[in-house]
Amino acid sequence: MSIPVSYYLALSGVLFGLGVVAFVFKRNIITIFMAIELMLNAVNLAFVAFSRAHSTAGHVALDGQVFVFFVIVVAAAEAAVGLAIVLALAHTRQSLNVDRVNLLKF
Repeated sequence: MSIPVSYYLALSGVLFGLGVVAFVFKRNIITIFMAIELMLNAVNLAFVAFSRAHSTAGHVALDGQVFVFFVIVVAAAEAAVGLAIVLALAHTRQSLNVDRVNLLKF
């Protein structure tokens, strides 16, 4: 018995929607980065679901898994660079509130 692809896509849509809501309404930089990671993982779930749905008995479709690998690499790079920026801002501004970060205005 197999779980339908629509269930995976519905879960992916809900996770992506939660990530968008958190990205729009939260003011903490760490929470915004977590929302971005949640959206990336939702996309990964959709890629794997489509890849699994399009594989046949004799042929395994690896296209979705290859895209997931690249998304994970980009997410890791984003987390490393983002965390360095967050630490620098927290050290200089003494706050992680997005509204107080006006360093890039000038």
